Amino acid sequence: MCAIFGIIGEYNENQAKSALALLSHRGPDYCGITQNKNLFFAHQRLSILDTHHRSHQPLKHKNILLSFNGEIYNFKELKRELDFDFQTQSDSEVIIAAYLKWGIDFVKHLRGMFAIALMDGDTLYLFRDRLGKKPLFYLEGKSFVFASEIKALKPFLSTCKLNNDALLSYLSFLAPTPPHTFYEGIKKLSAGEYLIYKEGQVTCKRYFDLLDTVPNRINDKEEALSTLEQLLEESIQLRLNTDVPSASLLSGGIDSATINYYAKQNGFNLQTYTLGYKEFAKYDERENARISADTLHVKNRQLAIDANDFMQASDKVLDILDEPLNDPAAVPLYLLFAQIKKDGYKVVMSGEGADELFLGYRQYFEYLDIENAANLAHKNWLKKYFRANFSMNREWEWYKRIFDETLLFRTSGDKFTDLQKNRLLKQNIKDNQSLTYLKRYRERFENSAHTDASIWYSYSDLNIFQAEHFLTKLDRVSMAHSIESRTPFLDHKLVSAIFSIDPKLRYEDGVTKSLLKQIMANKLDNTILTRKKKGFSNPYMEYLIHSKKINLIQEVNKQTGMFYPDKLDEYINMAAKGSFKQHVWGLYVLSYWIKNNLL
Repeated sequence: MCAIFGIIGEYNENQAKSALALLSHRGPDYCGITQNKNLFFAHQRLSILDTHHRSHQPLKHKNILLSFNGEIYNFKELKRELDFDFQTQSDSEVIIAAYLKWGIDFVKHLRGMFAIALMDGDTLYLFRDRLGKKPLFYLEGKSFVFASEIKALKPFLSTCKLNNDALLSYLSFLAPTPPHTFYEGIKKLSAGEYLIYKEGQVTCKRYFDLLDTVPNRINDKEEALSTLEQLLEESIQLRLNTDVPSASLLSGGIDSATINYYAKQNGFNLQTYTLGYKEFAKYDERENARISADTLHVKNRQLAIDANDFMQASDKVLDILDEPLNDPAAVPLYLLFAQIKKDGYKVVMSGEGADELFLGYRQYFEYLDIENAANLAHKNWLKKYFRANFSMNREWEWYKRIFDETLLFRTSGDKFTDLQKNRLLKQNIKDNQSLTYLKRYRERFENSAHTDASIWYSYSDLNIFQAEHFLTKLDRVSMAHSIESRTPFLDHKLVSAIFSIDPKLRYEDGVTKSLLKQIMANKLDNTILTRKKKGFSNPYMEYLIHSKKINLIQEVNKQTGMFYPDKLDEYINMAAKGSFKQHVWGLYVLSYWIKNNLL
């Protein structure tokens, strides 16, 4: 993992170098800069493959410059078919060779995670990987500036202004939806997009869309299981290739157990890590992880944190994230990566994506059931009833959407509804306003050959809930410790294969992760396969209330007047009783950002 950074146009050298230094945590092993009058092109390197200085970046070949963050797992395979005089053993050089052969279509040949800046003469190309594992931000102005994190672009803003679209999409979906960031003027590329900058003009295009897969290509369950098993093992095997020590996260669930099972099958007994909470057994997965580690015969190190650890780290984590991200798990995950870093590991395997691909959330099945209510022949009375009787209950919102004949599923990160935002914010928020941020994804789905609702669930979740929420968290908290996280379930070939099978095979038996459980049935112990999903839950609200830091929400609101105070108090009181907890954590994270950036 690394950081990329560049400026096209006029720049101040000291300012450029200071901004680049803000990314040093992403690549502490080497800092490379290529510069001339109107070009500052740079790279911070975290050495994972071919750690020799010959692989330092930016790489230069004739009039081509490359700064690349990520890993290309099929680079050895590509090397064999590229006619190029390779000087290194790294994957970076393969990108240049592939570009020379295929032009900008080179990106379609890459299997991996990446943010790529490639300069060819006076044309800059920026690419973000297909599933959004690696971030890429940019700022248009007198000069064009790009970076792996927002913090390196902030020095180039003339003023710091709140982007209202980022605010509204964050409240709805836990993270700002592309291209929005909380900073007016700073934008981000979407997963599967690339940008062209030439002669002062910016053009964004897509090079990959999961919906381009042919639906129902595989209808036979046995063929589906065989195909997915082969691709899953292949994906894990590819991600075990590294020249530095590797580890793995381990919960009590099937996802991390699957990764470690196949790692062992390929000769890698990875050191595993699990997090627990000293005061709250109901959130703790240490015992389940210990049992999993014993059955898998892998080493397991456990870290237990308390309220003091959590709250001391929380400010640091919120600063690392650069902008509001509503995921309280970012804090304990940051602490776990700190231990992994201390133990000397530079690569960590993690199970992101399995829930979205194999339908691991129980609510997917609830949504599929509620979709059937749309077929009621006589529902006008119900439509009027739901419109006239507002409720904060999420099921009320779901049925209202169905009877209003509007979109039911709006990602698994669907948090503040539009009517809730209208009652809380001192803005006029119309019902279904949040669909604006899903519009381009929904239009792609409706214009594709896919029709099954569960495909929409997975598609929207992979593009927003996963790419902009979970993967953003994973990237920032791991890279804060100069650790590269690898997510084998999010291999684009595996994901595309899942989109090509009969969708009913994923849910017809009503069992979460049914296909994955069948793949692993004779490989993992039954205690793992049947264990109830726990997720990376933690006592964040108990900690926030006990520390009294929750008071920041009302303190900041007194200065901004952004929310109706009585409604704000209502949410905080409900969170203290155990409901709407993530809503309130999101308000706390937002308040922290406003205090540190706008007040």
